[in-house]
Amino acid sequence: MPHATQHADAAADATSAELDTALRGGPFHVALRAAIAARGLPLQRVQHHLSRHGVKVGVTSLSYWQQGARRPQRPESLRAVRALEEILQLPDESLIRLLAEPGGAAGDRAAGAVAGRSYRSLLAASGILEQLLGELECPLDGGLHTLGHHERVRIGSRRELLGRESQHIVRAHRDGVDRFVAVHHGDPGCAPERMTVHALENCRAGRIRRHHDTGVLVAELLFDTRLRAGDTFLFRYGVEDGTADVSREYVRDFGTAGGQYALQVRFDERAVPVRCHRFTQHSAAAPRGGRTELPLSGRHRSVHLVEPRVRSGMVGIGWDWD
Repeated sequence: MPHATQHADAAADATSAELDTALRGGPFHVALRAAIAARGLPLQRVQHHLSRHGVKVGVTSLSYWQQGARRPQRPESLRAVRALEEILQLPDESLIRLLAEPGGAAGDRAAGAVAGRSYRSLLAASGILEQLLGELECPLDGGLHTLGHHERVRIGSRRELLGRESQHIVRAHRDGVDRFVAVHHGDPGCAPERMTVHALENCRAGRIRRHHDTGVLVAELLFDTRLRAGDTFLFRYGVEDGTADVSREYVRDFGTAGGQYALQVRFDERAVPVRCHRFTQHSAAAPRGGRTELPLSGRHRSVHLVEPRVRSGMVGIGWDWD
């Protein structure tokens, strides 16, 4: 028995070492396969655990993921990956981080579909946003509380995210606030270096930072005055994008509760979706809820949602092209 125990311990150590190596260097499918092997779970059990987390993924998809034949990239699949980190007792962000790195042949969809990933879901894992904000010397608390935020998103004739315009009404909760830092997340395949920022009202563009791999742009908007605690201020800016592939949704992430939020998505007359819906999500790893079909205005080819008072989490509009 001691001899058998030594062999078992040696095998366990080898499996653990393989997992540690895979989590450090990837690629994703190797790390996932090693993690499942280390826990000794058949894929049917993994699927069962995922369903208990409110995430539905087929055994076939799980098999493809660990073989490297397909790569999780849809929001639903990324939620599954975060749940897998918990189920397989892995460090937070260990698998998601590997998805942010180059690699993988095909995505969730059949081979030949447009490759890409949910940059919004991967951004927190990459740490890039914190890095860019640090370069702008922007504290996590910018000193402003949002009273109202109205966004207008434009979808072009190629079904791409052409750009967006944001109008903010804010109140300062400390003295000396004279700027706002805007964050724009491009769709898969975007090129932040080709995006432009336009200061439209009561502000001017300052420093801009871009990160290609995560598709994020961070822009400093400078006010023409220094606000005192309690002062309100209104400003408007826009981001011209149009650099990515087909867009299928627009999501706004709120770190804290705030004021009213309104989102309008307008489509080019040559690219009108067959249906649209709104949704909410507590976090990138949580299942989506609050799905409600939205009527598409025939005259203006647009849909909208209004949140009278936003809560921490995510809210967005999605659409189906066919």
